[in-house]
Order: sequence, then structure tokens, then C-alpha cells
Amino acid sequence: MPDEEQEFLTAKELAALLRVKERKVYELASNNEIPCTRALGKLLFPRSAIDRWLSESSTGLGNSATSKTRPNVMLGSHDPLLEWALRESKSGMAMFFDGSMDGLGRFAAGDGIASGLHVYEPETGTWNIETTKAAFQNKPVVLSQWIWRERGLIFRPDLDGKVTGVESVADLKLVPRQAEAGSQRLLEYILEEQKIDPASLGLAPVARTETDAALAVSDGSGDVALGLKSLAKQYRLSFVPVMRERFDLLVDRRAWFDEPMQRFFDFCASDNFKKRVAELGGYDTQGMGTVLFNGAG
Repeated sequence: MPDEEQEFLTAKELAALLRVKERKVYELASNNEIPCTRALGKLLFPRSAIDRWLSESSTGLGNSATSKTRPNVMLGSHDPLLEWALRESKSGMAMFFDGSMDGLGRFAAGDGIASGLHVYEPETGTWNIETTKAAFQNKPVVLSQWIWRERGLIFRPDLDGKVTGVESVADLKLVPRQAEAGSQRLLEYILEEQKIDPASLGLAPVARTETDAALAVSDGSGDVALGLKSLAKQYRLSFVPVMRERFDLLVDRRAWFDEPMQRFFDFCASDNFKKRVAELGGYDTQGMGTVLFNGAG
């Protein structure tokens, strides 16, 4: 792939990047509203100049996300399957997972090209869409459906029969997550629905990833966590289902067609990925790749 300063997009490629009709691209060029050059009667668009044009045209959330080049980092919520796929795909993306809400803030600041999230929206009973719209309505971003996960109470087999539902956690040491984690927000919502005061619970130390939460239960640091079925299976823990949740990816539109994201997306469509999903259990790929929101920026 050529260096960004030497890369040129055709009108068709730019139209795909901007999610507009090719006719609109020619209109912008004829009105000198977009950087372009003409060679042998053909319109070409320098990618670096287009990126600067997009940055200068962005509105909302300040300019922090558009004043610097985004690093190849996946932010947001931790998921063991996502962590594995990023490595196995050889995408070149680094990872910084510290919760859905942390990821949204870092993504808005331009600290990564994508962010994983599972933010429950109780008013509509949906996931992630309204949260994304509220923060990125006028930004060049895409929210893409990634995977469904089975979430529930995970606990050691010696507590079988004692843990039957969320109401059971009142007498046990609960493993919490950090405040920025989507699973912690979900836990607090569920406890409120059950009229359980979090302040009345015995709590283990905070677990900052899904894997850490499962390990805390496995080694006895805590008794129960609101964790993933896939990890309960991996660590030979018992599982009581609570909810099926959707885990989505918020992606910078300019990075969508670049090699790191495309390599990752291609891997997620591979037989190797599908085999891993089946082995882990607790995951469902139905709807993967569906675009749920496309920012107007």
C-alpha cells in the first residue's frame, strides 16, 4: 500500500468512503469544495488532503478527535473472543480495554480507530445505538454489529443450588467491575430492578476485564460475578443466564477501509473464527456486520 501522502482515491472510492453517491463527489469537485487533482482527464483525490478536509469539516464534541492521526488501537469493552481475533487476524491493532464508557471517551478524543461497547439502554431495551447517536451524530463514524453474548451469574460449582438468580447475590461476595464498564452499568440496573441496594452487598476487589472477573470467582476472591457464559465454560464455573447482550464496534469511518480494520473484518468471516465461536460457546454471530448507525460527519 502506498504512503498516505502519495495515495489517491478515485471518485468511486471517495464516494464509498463518504457514504454518498458518486454524483455528489463530482458536484463537490466542480464547486471546488473538496481537494482534488486532474490527471489525463481523470479526477483524483489525495487521501491525506481528504483526511484534513474531513477533520476541518467536523462539528460537535470539539476538535480533539480530528486534530491528530488516530493510532491503530482498539478501545472500549474487553471481550476474550475480540482479544483473540485481533491477534489471530494479524490486524496490527493494539488493544486498550477499560470499559465501554472509557472507550467512548477515548474514541471521541481520537485515541483509537475503533471501540467495542455493550451499553444497555433500558428506556428502549436496546444496545449502544442511542448512546452512539447522542455522542457522534455529526461525526464520521460507523456503529457495526459484531456479536451476541450470553451473560449471567458465574459461580463455583460448590454454590450450585444456592445461586438461582440475581436475588441470590445478597448473601454472597460479589465481584464488581469498574464504573466505566458496560457490565457494571448493567449490573447496577439489574440490582435496582430487583430492589437490591448495592451498598448492602459484600464486594470483592474490582475486576477490570471479563477474564479477571472469572478468575476472581475461580480462585475464591469472590463468590459470584455477572460474567460471560464462554468464560464460565473455560474456567469450569457454573452459570445462570440473565441476559443476551449485543456487543458492537464503533469505527472511525476513515479507518474502516484501511488495512487493519479490513484484515480484522475478513478474519471474522473466516472458518477459523467460526470454529472458535463454536468451541467457546455463549456467542452468536447472527447479524454480524450489520450497520446500525452511520454518522453524518
